[in-house]
Amino acid sequence: MEQASGPARGRTLVRNIGLLLSGDLANPILEADAILIEDGKILAVGRAAELAAHGPTDSIIDAHGCAVAPGLVDSHVHPVIGDWTPRQNQMGWVESNLHGGVTTMISAGEVHLPGRPKDIVGLKALAITAQRAFFNARPAGVKVLAGAPVLEKGMVESDFAELAAAGVTLLGEVGLGSVKAGYEAREMVAWARKHGIQSTIHTGGPSIPGSGLIDKDTVLEADADIIGHINGGHTSLPEAHVCELCERSSRAIELVHNGNERVAIAAVQAARDLGQLHRVILGTDSPAGSGVQPLGILRMISLLSALGGIKAEQAFAMATGNTARIRNLDAGMIETGRAADLVFLDRAQHTAGRDLLHSIELGDIPGIGGVMIDGAMRCGRSRNTPPAERVPEMLGH
Repeated sequence: MEQASGPARGRTLVRNIGLLLSGDLANPILEADAILIEDGKILAVGRAAELAAHGPTDSIIDAHGCAVAPGLVDSHVHPVIGDWTPRQNQMGWVESNLHGGVTTMISAGEVHLPGRPKDIVGLKALAITAQRAFFNARPAGVKVLAGAPVLEKGMVESDFAELAAAGVTLLGEVGLGSVKAGYEAREMVAWARKHGIQSTIHTGGPSIPGSGLIDKDTVLEADADIIGHINGGHTSLPEAHVCELCERSSRAIELVHNGNERVAIAAVQAARDLGQLHRVILGTDSPAGSGVQPLGILRMISLLSALGGIKAEQAFAMATGNTARIRNLDAGMIETGRAADLVFLDRAQHTAGRDLLHSIELGDIPGIGGVMIDGAMRCGRSRNTPPAERVPEMLGH
C-alpha cells in the first residue's frame, strides 16, 4: 500500500510510438508518434519533431515502436480496504490489475466487507470511510474511486445530500440492499442524481445467496445512470430482454468479464446496430466468486473484438474514453490536459496476428511493457500478460 503522492513532477517526452490509441471512439487512432507530459498531465500530442518546440525535457521514454493507449478503466469492482479482498482472501489484487493495464477502478459497492452495516448511519459511515481511505492511499498507485453505498429502505433525500457533501459520488449496485422495487429505487436514484451522485443498477439473477433478481422492467423503472453488468453478474437476463434494455434505455451499457459472454456479444452488437457504441463501457465485476482477473479488461477487449466483430481500437475506447466520459474522469483519453495515465503494449510474442490490433481481433491478448499513472511509471514489463514483442525504455535526459 502506498500513499497517494500526487503526479510526477517535471517534463517527460514519450517518443517513437508505433501506434497511438486515443480512447476516443470517434477517432480511435491518432496520427502522432509522441506525447509530452508535464507534472503528470498531457501537455501536447503530435510528432516528436513538433514537440521539440516546447523546450527541454527532464526525461525521455523511448517506446521502441510499441503501441500506447490510455490507462484502462475497470468500471465495476468491489473493493473493501486497501489491497485485500475478503471475497477471495487475496492480497495484492489491485496491483495485479495494474499489471493488466488498469489505472482506474470504480467501486460498485464495498459489499464484501465482513459484517457490512446495513443501518443508515452505518452504511453512510462505511461509504465515507471507503471514499477517504482510497483517496488517501492508492494501492500500487491505481486510482480506486470508492465509497459507493448500497441503498437500504428508509433512506431519505437528506441522506444523499449528506453523502454528497462528504465527497461521495457513487452509489453501489441498486438491488444489492433491501431496496429492490423499481419505484423505490427510482426515487432514491433521482435524489442521488440531484446531489451529483452517479448510480449503477444490478442486472440479472442473484449474484450470491441472499441477493435477488433484477429484471428488465425494474431496470427501466429505476432508471439508474448505468445498467450494471447488463450481461449478468453472473446470471444474465434472457438475451431478448438485454437487447430490449439497449433499445429502450438511453443509459450506459456496462459489460463485465464475470458475466455471460454470449450475452455480452449480443449486447455490444445491439448497441452497434443502434449506432450507440458510445454507451458501452467495460468492467470485471471482481473480486467475485469466480475470483480476480488481472487481465479481465484486456480479455473483454479481445472477446468483443474477436467474437463480437468490434474493431480492436473501438473496443479499447470502450475500456477507456467511453468510461471516462460517462464517469467524468480526467483520464481515459490521449488528449491535452488529461492525466497522463498510459499503457505501453504490443502484440504478444509468437501471436498469429501481424500487429497489435490484428492479434486482438484474432482473439489473443496483448503484452504490456509498462504502465504509467499521472506521469509516473508504475510497472515495467507485466508479470501477468504474455511477453510483449517491444517494450519501452527509460532513457533519462
